[in-house]
Amino acid sequence: MFRRRSDDASSSATALAEQDETTQPRDPQAPKGRPTPKRSEAEANRRTKVTVPKDRKEAAKQSRERMRTEREKQRNGLLTGDERFLPARDKGPVRRFARDYMDSRWSLAEFFLPYAVLVLILSVTKVQTLQLLSTLLFMIFFVLVIADFARLGLGLRKSLANRFPGQNTRGTVAYALMRTLQMRRLRLPKPQVKRGERP
Repeated sequence: MFRRRSDDASSSATALAEQDETTQPRDPQAPKGRPTPKRSEAEANRRTKVTVPKDRKEAAKQSRERMRTEREKQRNGLLTGDERFLPARDKGPVRRFARDYMDSRWSLAEFFLPYAVLVLILSVTKVQTLQLLSTLLFMIFFVLVIADFARLGLGLRKSLANRFPGQNTRGTVAYALMRTLQMRRLRLPKPQVKRGERP
């Protein structure tokens, strides 16, 4: 009598264990040939991988750390030209071609800043002739920069139409011309082509 009851209890326990194993979701990351981990073990593993902040201060610290990591990735992307970490305005083959087009050519605009400093120095002198000369030189240089902008912009627009027919290139010419206002060694993303090299 007692023996039959104990046999029934053990068989029901075995059946419940087998049913529990079949109802548990299979872990896709579990190696083949090994038993699927129990639900409690899987949840424990997930809890160890995701660090839950204890309070608001800890959450802010983790947020700052994530932002710092993202900024570092973007900085490395700007230095190396890695498309994966570039800002949205610099991504894509169209923007890369525009940068290469400008970086492979000389432009007067990249000398605008040092020239403006020279003109400023001449303008603050007490010699009236030098002051008038500095103003005249600045006006001449400004006109030449505008003409150079037109030359580079029209050339880039034509090259974009040939290289990327039917694609949206809106804003790319202005993006590239703004790049020429920076000295070559200060440009970001860093130039990936040499002067005179075809992009």
